[in-house]
Amino acid sequence: MSEALASRFALIGAPPDYLTPLERPTLAEAQIWCRTLTTTHYENFHVATFFLPKKARPHFESIYAYCRVSDDLGDEVADPATATRLLDTWGEMLDECYDHPERSMHPVFVALHETIREFDLPRHLFSDLLHAFRMDQYKTVYNTWDELMLYSHYSANPVGRLVLLVCGYREESIALLSDKVCTALQLANFWQDVVEDAERGRRYIPAESMLRFGVEDGQIEGRVFTPEFRAMIEDLVLRTRAMLLEGGEISKHVDKELAVTLNLFRKGGEAILNGIARQNYDVLRGRPVVTKARKLGLLVEALAGKLRASLTT
Repeated sequence: MSEALASRFALIGAPPDYLTPLERPTLAEAQIWCRTLTTTHYENFHVATFFLPKKARPHFESIYAYCRVSDDLGDEVADPATATRLLDTWGEMLDECYDHPERSMHPVFVALHETIREFDLPRHLFSDLLHAFRMDQYKTVYNTWDELMLYSHYSANPVGRLVLLVCGYREESIALLSDKVCTALQLANFWQDVVEDAERGRRYIPAESMLRFGVEDGQIEGRVFTPEFRAMIEDLVLRTRAMLLEGGEISKHVDKELAVTLNLFRKGGEAILNGIARQNYDVLRGRPVVTKARKLGLLVEALAGKLRASLTT
């Protein structure tokens, strides 16, 4: 079997669109593949990239494509053993991208190598993401807040750090502020998706919080909302909001154009938390959503910020 065929069949079991092509794509073809994935899979990310420097967009698209495929290999494959095998194979392809880039056949890694090379991106940020998706295959409940912080260290924080590196920021002090924002966004999604996660056999609400407020697992499964459950979610939202506020200081330490994008993500997280509060913290009756009007408002604010940034540079 040829190396190309071996690489293609190594991803058998993955969503069909993610199979390795039989011929190595050119850099331009690989970047188009990543751009298409970005524009068709996650509207919010596509919108956010509009506010980033135009010359950097292909690099953000290659990073997003890597994250999207990694996430889908872990989440869209029903069998944990198969998902783990696919994630391991994807990790081997990542190593090949770093060690022998000329051998890479998948469009994600053809495009990503150019980004890695230009910005000297460390391998561990990409492999940390894979570690989080592997964790999802065997760890389905969390006992403490610290466990959630560790999970977010792998699942969320690398993305923010990669964005900073591509934009030219390598200071650890700035990266630590980014970590707070990224972790808070991850937590906001957890509190928003309590019911959906329960249906998939996962619980991110820490057991220590449930014990503290007198909440039982059965309440989530049975959607039994009580004053105790409300108090627990309110406490988790308040802690998350404080983390977003602390991390928001990052906007004072980056250029105005990047600050616009970071503020857009942060305000999106705040909008999720506000949506939970508007439901009186009853995340069991339905998934709190950010209204179309609020999304439009955030975009208008971001456009105004981008205009101000362009006028002052």
